[in-house]
Amino acid sequence: MLRTLQSESHEVYFCTVTCYNWLPLFEEANAYSSVYRWFDHLKHDGCLLLGYVIMPNHFHVLLFPTHSGTSLSKIIGDGKRFMAYSIVTGLRRQGKSALLEILSKGVERAERLKGKNHQVFKLSFDARRCYDEKMIEQKLDYIHHNPVRGKWNLVNGFVDYKYSSARYYEFGEVEDIAISHYKSVNS
Repeated sequence: MLRTLQSESHEVYFCTVTCYNWLPLFEEANAYSSVYRWFDHLKHDGCLLLGYVIMPNHFHVLLFPTHSGTSLSKIIGDGKRFMAYSIVTGLRRQGKSALLEILSKGVERAERLKGKNHQVFKLSFDARRCYDEKMIEQKLDYIHHNPVRGKWNLVNGFVDYKYSSARYYEFGEVEDIAISHYKSVNS
């Protein structure tokens, strides 16, 4: 989890959650929908989703907690637990026992004693507060272009990647995701 407890509301945070050992678990378990279900749950936690990209082995989100009742660490931690269950279920359903064995061996002893069976995500996550509109726009640009940068080349054009908010910002297309434009929040 995040080393410093983030409990400030009405701030924009750029967060990154990474799969254990950078394994492509979202892809292998076909678990992209689990992230979308978590996005739906964010509303109940009083947190707005401002942007996202779900890569095969990690995801980036821009989040805007709207009240101080729930810390960012708790919001992300609850989401990771929910998604981990879905990923493990998907891997089991697909008979991917080798991946499940890797995840099982990744559980630290103290966590195993608490009943944890699989290490699906890195224990910590990265969260950076976005101080101004320029920084938010830089993070959105990074998020949206991630599928076409470096080693990825997942699609030809960044707006063609379906697990991203790029089409929302470029064309106003929303689909079934509760996303808020970053300019609609007072950061």
